Amino acid sequence: MVRFEASPERTPDRADLAPVTYLPGASPAEQAADAVDEAAEEREHAEKLLLQRLRGRSLSVSEAEKLLRSTDIDEEAVQEILERFAELHYLDEEKLADQIMHSHHERKGLGRSGVAAEMRQRGLDAELIAEKLDEMPDDEAERATELALKRVQQLDRFDDATIDRRLTGFLMRKGYASSVVRDAVKAALASRRGSGRTSTVRFR
Repeated sequence: MVRFEASPERTPDRADLAPVTYLPGASPAEQAADAVDEAAEEREHAEKLLLQRLRGRSLSVSEAEKLLRSTDIDEEAVQEILERFAELHYLDEEKLADQIMHSHHERKGLGRSGVAAEMRQRGLDAELIAEKLDEMPDDEAERATELALKRVQQLDRFDDATIDRRLTGFLMRKGYASSVVRDAVKAALASRRGSGRTSTVRFR
């Protein structure tokens, strides 16, 4: 009868094992899980920050992107959040452009160049800006004249030369073309003379 003896179990030598390094108190799996959790928290914080800012006022994509880049999230997360917020219409540049036209042209009386400057400052696309400017009514002269007539009433104590200079500066800052400004100032000065409100006192 043949007898088989079990060979003694071989204990692996240290050289047979791949080196494994653990940080104190955490395995690689635990470290990876912690990193995922931290990234998720940072992303959630970034989204909340953006939502909070959007509650205050509309933002362009450029403004939203700048805000997200100020947080600790990576580039991929920035782009994903921007895309999702655009899909949800939280970021709507056409709507923002319409808001600027209403607030700056209709309410504040800014001319075309003033409205365009505000849109560029907000980071809106050049093509969108051009499209919205084309939609603006062609009433630059009327608006500038209306503003000049209102403004001249506050300048009664000044002479014509000073009023001319101040009205010109006022309308130019509003973004009206120089030719439109000249006509509006002339109309305002004519209305002043017609009412008999003139002054020879010069102020600077």
